[in-house]
Amino acid sequence: MAQESNNIDLIKERWPEKLASERMIFSHIHPGDRIFIGTGCGEPQHLVSLLVENAKRYPTAYFDAELIHVWTLGVAPYTDEKFKLNFRLNSFFIGESTREAVNRLAADYTPIFLSSVPSLFYREIIPVDVALIQTSPPDENGDMSLGISVDIVKAATEKASLVIAQVNSFMPRVHGDSLINIDDVEYVVQHDEPLLEYRETVPGDLAQSIGRYVSRIVEDGSTIQVGYGSIPNAVLSNLQDKKNLGVHTELLTDGIVDLMKRGVVDNTQKTLDQHKTVATFCMGNKETYDYLQYNPAIEFRTIDYTTNPLVIARQRNMIAINSALEIDLTGQATAESMGKSFYSGVGGQADFMRGAILAPNGKTILALPSTANEGHISRIVPFLKEGAGVTLTRGDVHYVVTEFGIAYLHGKNIRERAMDLIAIAHPSFQPWLIEEAKKLGLIFEDQAFIPGERGIYPESLETRRTTKSGLNILLRPVKFSDEPLLKDFLYSLSEQSRYYRFLSVRKDVPHEMLQQLAVIDYTRKILILAVVATEGKETVIGMGQYEINGGLHTAEIGLLVRDQYQKHGVGMELLNYITYLAKKNGVLGFTADVLVDNDPVFRLFEKMGFEVEKVKDSDVYEMKLTFRDKR
Repeated sequence: MAQESNNIDLIKERWPEKLASERMIFSHIHPGDRIFIGTGCGEPQHLVSLLVENAKRYPTAYFDAELIHVWTLGVAPYTDEKFKLNFRLNSFFIGESTREAVNRLAADYTPIFLSSVPSLFYREIIPVDVALIQTSPPDENGDMSLGISVDIVKAATEKASLVIAQVNSFMPRVHGDSLINIDDVEYVVQHDEPLLEYRETVPGDLAQSIGRYVSRIVEDGSTIQVGYGSIPNAVLSNLQDKKNLGVHTELLTDGIVDLMKRGVVDNTQKTLDQHKTVATFCMGNKETYDYLQYNPAIEFRTIDYTTNPLVIARQRNMIAINSALEIDLTGQATAESMGKSFYSGVGGQADFMRGAILAPNGKTILALPSTANEGHISRIVPFLKEGAGVTLTRGDVHYVVTEFGIAYLHGKNIRERAMDLIAIAHPSFQPWLIEEAKKLGLIFEDQAFIPGERGIYPESLETRRTTKSGLNILLRPVKFSDEPLLKDFLYSLSEQSRYYRFLSVRKDVPHEMLQQLAVIDYTRKILILAVVATEGKETVIGMGQYEINGGLHTAEIGLLVRDQYQKHGVGMELLNYITYLAKKNGVLGFTADVLVDNDPVFRLFEKMGFEVEKVKDSDVYEMKLTFRDKR
């Protein structure tokens, strides 16, 4: 209370005209006024309570007042049916406490890019009569900080005819665009109370799996934007081993602050606002708010700067990481509605995704669970539901990540996108998606698919290797969506390489043949691809496979390496790994048909130490390769 006393004494001494009775202050609000309320955790709770209490006492003074805000974490009492003659909410974003009111038409939602909201105020497309805000106490010069909520608050205060500030000692003073002078405020109400806190959900195994996939995409030195919720929280927790990350984001969270404390985020590689974490508002806990106090490494800028796509595009290596409610097989996503029901809003997501796409070496990532409603609903759907808002278009998304993997959509045609997205959908929904995609003409009518456990991609078999020449490769099982990669690989081969592998001079590689390679029963056949990846694009440089010979405890083996990667050790890594997997599955040895002059393959078999039996049939050896180590 001593701090509160010191604050009020300074105001009484220097700016006594800013103090008045609550009745006097709120008497300046008139019927039909548009009343702006501060954002999120920066909401002036005490002022909102006083507004509602005054409406109860003097209901005729508040007819048809329009309340304007971005998002509330409070209980939003003004949306109660009993205040329908007094207040009507108009929100730029829908939160949990206002969702029901919006969908029963007791409140309004204005869809808009949040970066455009200040312009609505400045141009008086949406006039602001009253602004209810929350600030830190004034300093000797009368400067107060908007603290954790700068966003659209700055513009609202500059256009409002009446600004009422709740002065709260719990509000941190932050750097950036946060200052407002007490001379620009009509009235202050001194009331200390803890700021609203946003408690982030502890990420579960599913969220952590998504976070691990996203971390593969984020490179050292990148500048990131991350939203809120359990998925973004899991993403941040999986970036702890990264180096020299920067932050340019709409929302500052506990997870970002944790990365700053660990030294992961140092902003040294940013193109713009170097050495500064830039945000527009914060939702976190008290420890995070304390960290913000006078912290020169953090700047809160207005939302028309922070989420401006043209500003974001100036950040080299910008990565926008967001989530969605639903994405369809063509790449359209909604983050704002569930069919015809409004759920959240446009927000700043599209601004960041567009800006990141325009940025040099920028990336956009959409991270979402594969299902909703406890696994009963697929978030990956054939087409968005009727009435759904298209938050992100087909051109906005580079990567889509679920707990089942990563789909890279950028530059892909509709058929490729559909197959890639089905590959990371929940396995229980994949057969439905395949059939719907066929009906809709999104994929081949004869697209093969193996349902059930036999066709579930064995992610656990993914492994990374370094060849004898120092080449870093990913060894992974083939996916049913790999047909385009296999096509490029096989057509890249010389006629000799193709002949050695397939014992055929056939030059074409039709869809039917590619399907036989890509769509496999993982319980009987393993096809491992050797892959190198650059800027989201995977290139197959080799493949090795084995298929069980019925009842013989042996498997037919085949190896193939892209010509320019031969003699780099790729074949040896593939053979080593396939042999390991075969032994693990109880296979006793391999069989193979090899041309008599295919010396590189013979040398590989010798290095592996197999017991070799071979029978010559014309220009082909029928070989039996028994493992010496039966374990």
